[in-house]
Amino acid sequence: MSTLQWILMDHVVALLGVATWFATGVTAALGRHRIALALLGAAVLVTVARLGTVALLADRGWWFVQEKVLLGLPMLGAAGLVAVLLAGPRLLAARQSPAAGLPAGALVAVLTAGFAALAGLVVTFTAGYPLTWSTALIAVALVCAAALLTARVVGRPAAPAAEAGSPEHTPAAAGPTALSRRRFLGVAGGVVAAGAGATGVGLLFRDPEAMVTGGGPGHAGGTRPQVSVADLRGPGAPAARGTARRHVLTARTGTVTIPSGRAIDAWSYEGRLPGPAITATEGDLIEVTLRNADIEDGVTVHWHGYDVPCGEDGAPGATQHAVQPGGEFVYRFQADQVGTYWYHTHQASHPAVRKGLYGTLVVTPREDRPEAERGLDLTLPVHTFDDVVILGDQEGRAVHDVRPGQPVRLRLINTDSNPHWFAVVGSSFRVVAVDGRDLNQPGEVREVGLRLPAGGRYDLVLAMPEAKVTLLLDNDSDQGILLRPPGVGGGDRPLPDTADWPEFDLLDYGEPAAVPFDADDADRHFTIVLDRALAMVDGKPAYAQTVDGRAHPSVPDQLVREGDVVRFTVVNRSLETHPWHLHGHPVLILSRDGRRYSGSPLWMDTFDVRPGEVWEVAFRADNPGVWMNHCHNLPHQEQGMMLRLVYDGVTTPFASTSHAH
Repeated sequence: MSTLQWILMDHVVALLGVATWFATGVTAALGRHRIALALLGAAVLVTVARLGTVALLADRGWWFVQEKVLLGLPMLGAAGLVAVLLAGPRLLAARQSPAAGLPAGALVAVLTAGFAALAGLVVTFTAGYPLTWSTALIAVALVCAAALLTARVVGRPAAPAAEAGSPEHTPAAAGPTALSRRRFLGVAGGVVAAGAGATGVGLLFRDPEAMVTGGGPGHAGGTRPQVSVADLRGPGAPAARGTARRHVLTARTGTVTIPSGRAIDAWSYEGRLPGPAITATEGDLIEVTLRNADIEDGVTVHWHGYDVPCGEDGAPGATQHAVQPGGEFVYRFQADQVGTYWYHTHQASHPAVRKGLYGTLVVTPREDRPEAERGLDLTLPVHTFDDVVILGDQEGRAVHDVRPGQPVRLRLINTDSNPHWFAVVGSSFRVVAVDGRDLNQPGEVREVGLRLPAGGRYDLVLAMPEAKVTLLLDNDSDQGILLRPPGVGGGDRPLPDTADWPEFDLLDYGEPAAVPFDADDADRHFTIVLDRALAMVDGKPAYAQTVDGRAHPSVPDQLVREGDVVRFTVVNRSLETHPWHLHGHPVLILSRDGRRYSGSPLWMDTFDVRPGEVWEVAFRADNPGVWMNHCHNLPHQEQGMMLRLVYDGVTTPFASTSHAH
């Protein structure tokens, strides 16, 4: 079973535990002692089964079970043991003598076990990892408070009519000493619960840790000079043989008509969807003047996957202020990375990118081949506008005539927040580049499904055959690209069902090659655990998308020094996929769920961490700055799943606590 399946199994067993403990208490209170005894046995069995699911889940990583092992199971185990000892013998006796009844204390113990089971489950869904003293104290306090309140409500059960007159069943029989003892225990328990709860709440207001070092040294002391990201800017001239490519991008609101003729309310660069395609040849200078006509929230341009100098990165609150209506900002960087990239605003990016503030960036190598020999080169961003999916600038299936034997390159770009599926029907192909970086000796594949993460890019290359070739999007026969030899038309054969094709796996694709560092000897190692939890987002409590139990801007910065080899372990405890994206650096994929890559070195800037997965990646810190590190499902980013990677000695004058980057 996968880790996700074990997580779901554990949730189901935990819910059964809550249900059986409470059902035992309710049926006992109603005098259904035989049923209550059976349910008590079921509750014990489910609790034992929970030990098994947690043990199996622990084999996948401590991150998945910490709060269960340290809090949930001990709390439930203690309460359940007391419940069995107090209620078990009485329920057994009640099978023979129904008039025996169940004392209030035993009933309270059973219900307290239910409260403990419920508290453990609630902690998993609202606090997650890491378990803190605050969470533990509040959970214990709430269980104790629920038990005390239940004791007051339940009181002593009414005596059976046949025995109501007997001295041992009269309230007075308890005597003043016993009543005083119960009152004392109730008051003492209330004081302890209140004290634990107050302490736990108080710990919530501690200032969060500002920075983590990943096992490396902290900030250098002394008189080391500081560098501002505002000074980390691109060059003013192209490289030798290069030229200056100048563009103006004006961001504005307005109505844009998509190919079907439907008018949509959009935010766009230059009134186009997608924005103007930016192309360059290796060594050129790219200069883009961004102007904001009327986007009230402000706008930037972030060059997704392109390792620009930090001051050109377009991350508001880190590398610049957002450009307000009437303002402008000039980006300038050298086109020294060949490949397929894209750009988008990083200000209020969830609504803004969805509404259309995105475009493509393609840098081609400097070569002397005639353009005709390069074949057909299509750049195909996929984007969803109001439930209408557009590939490139077309809806439905676009048609291109291609000479047999001519090379075809399909540059697939996912600009949405969720993955998209692609399939090539009618030809084998090679995946020659991922996220703009070439793969080593990629082999031909066919009849596989390509799952493209949010923000990711695949470059596919094929030689046009004599027959038609179809690129399908999301297994929809009406959506994609049709390539056909000139003059061929009509007589379309039904396309196969590509939904059953196996998923293409990059970990063993291509051939191994040397990498520029030893990731096993990293200078720093950070672990980030992704989940949902109650946290503060932009100063307000929310059920947030969290990193290590916190939400931006309360997630500690990660400190590195220039030249460090940095290793990341990225763990997904949640039930949602998180496409993880680090600005300014490609990361080398080391392993997924313990399985190391065995094919071409795989460099990515956005990798999908699915539920229950654990990824190991590494990079060299060779691009000084203050860099965002976040989930590229943009609603998740907006809900707090973001932090910063900060180089020692680099500062920013644009610091902001806004989560709307």
